[in-house]
Amino acid sequence: MREMLATVLSQVFSGMVQKSTLRGLLSSLKFSNDATCDIKKCDLYLLEEGPPTSTVLTREEALKYYRNMQVIRRMELKADQLYKQKFIRGFCHLCDGQEACNVGLEAGINPTDHIITSYRAHGLCYTRGLSVKSILAELTGRKGGCAKGKGGSMHMYAKNFYGGNGIVGAQVPLGAGVALACKYLKNGQICLALYGDGAANQGQVFEAYNMSALWKLPCVFICENNRYGMGTAIERSTASTDYHKKGFVIPGLRVNGMDILSVREATKFAADHCRSGKGPILMELQTYRYHGHSMSDPGVSYRTREEVQNVRSKSDPIMLLRERMISNNLSSVEELKEIDADVKKEVEEAAQFATTDPEPPLEDLANYLYHQNPPFEVRGAHKWLKFKSVS
Repeated sequence: MREMLATVLSQVFSGMVQKSTLRGLLSSLKFSNDATCDIKKCDLYLLEEGPPTSTVLTREEALKYYRNMQVIRRMELKADQLYKQKFIRGFCHLCDGQEACNVGLEAGINPTDHIITSYRAHGLCYTRGLSVKSILAELTGRKGGCAKGKGGSMHMYAKNFYGGNGIVGAQVPLGAGVALACKYLKNGQICLALYGDGAANQGQVFEAYNMSALWKLPCVFICENNRYGMGTAIERSTASTDYHKKGFVIPGLRVNGMDILSVREATKFAADHCRSGKGPILMELQTYRYHGHSMSDPGVSYRTREEVQNVRSKSDPIMLLRERMISNNLSSVEELKEIDADVKKEVEEAAQFATTDPEPPLEDLANYLYHQNPPFEVRGAHKWLKFKSVS
């Protein structure tokens, strides 16, 4: 470290490095480059070995994960505010509390892999590469939205991300279909098919399990168990709450979904399982949502405020990562506060855009029905009204 510091100082005095750059370098020198962290052992089903119980977290990774989770948290809180101000209409399902699932899943796969999920999709949209501006503008139905203002909260898409699906559990067989395409094309890619604990009892989910097991599809079935299907506690709706065992012949993992490192390592393990040709695997992420099921649900009629507060104070995913970073000298309170301020500014600017960007014009109604199609006419509400569709 002394040699590095001496080199930097000599470059400063010779005019090769600016003083602002020096401050950044000196700041980074006082932190550790990485840390070995213990993580909770996963519960296993039909598996002899599972994910590791310790992993290395680099400073660069930690800062990235922390920022991404803070963006998702602030974005969802801003969506809550915009909904109450009536800038957002219709259905809106928030995922604050589940940030470790969103960020951890993305950290465990490749950008070329595929994800499909339910209507609680905002966080995954962000981790798949969409900007906060395009997500919030989609929620408010504006031209600058990621789906041109046509999809709203439940139907957002990105590269290798297939929504945002409104019908409970319907995305799971679609995810199996994406995995079938991966196997057919022999491209080494996999698909993550996410659903909630409420959807875990849907018949089509079990049909997808069956076909995937028969054909050994590279599909990771992921149950985000946030303990309540709409307003019903899992114990009241499900005879067996061991969701990681519900694939019968499909191996499963039960993962601490509030710890980003647990989610990341379990996802890497599951992805390797699928890529090796062993067929599907099932992951249950034990997580929690702070808001109600949707904006029409205050979330306190079937659970107490004390319960929510207890999770916030003991298991909050952002808090857990922050404590881990500080205790392992990967960052400081001051540095994380700077990230918080930067995130707040980004979300505020995105919200300003989402409330001022114009709505799409009527003549765009039939656009983007197909990908890479020549323009064609689409009949409107009656036979004399026609729109031109362009891709």
